[in-house]
Amino acid sequence: VARRLSLRKHPECHSMAGGQAIEHLAQAGNQEQLVFRLPMKQYRNCNFSFSGLLNLVNHAIARKEREEGIEEGEILSCVEDIAAAVQHAVAAHIMQRTCRAMLFCKKNGILPPNNATLVVSGGVASNQYIRKGLQNLADANDFALLCPPPRLCTDNGVMIAWNGIERLRAGLGVLHRTDGIRYEPK
Repeated sequence: VARRLSLRKHPECHSMAGGQAIEHLAQAGNQEQLVFRLPMKQYRNCNFSFSGLLNLVNHAIARKEREEGIEEGEILSCVEDIAAAVQHAVAAHIMQRTCRAMLFCKKNGILPPNNATLVVSGGVASNQYIRKGLQNLADANDFALLCPPPRLCTDNGVMIAWNGIERLRAGLGVLHRTDGIRYEPK
């Protein structure tokens, strides 16, 4: 969404990562100016998907560009409102699906009844709006919420690579021979 909104060109966001720029602009936006339908409402499972939401957002951005008479790549006057609406929809989708998973785990005795903990990491855990929503969700369901400090909530690929470096240094779980290992794409 940040790329589609050309937030690198926005004077306040030129040096920010996409998610950080969305969160920054959303603080000044009105999330009620645009309302995006939550994805996958018809599915009663715990899966996440943002592709349908991205499609809705792209159409809304294109419509606003036509309304304002600007070309793709220029900054919309309502960019803060779009950021706020997108952030809210993403947070609501994450909270809805996470709540469903929490209730499933409670109902099926998968987690300890007295020490249930929700752990959130990666880039999404650096967003304070999402983190606050998940804290409220955890509190309402008697879960503890654990999140790394935002400075450690980096790209998941980087975190996985860093974990690999640490394991290699410690000599833990390192394969010295790869004979018999098959790699298959999904």
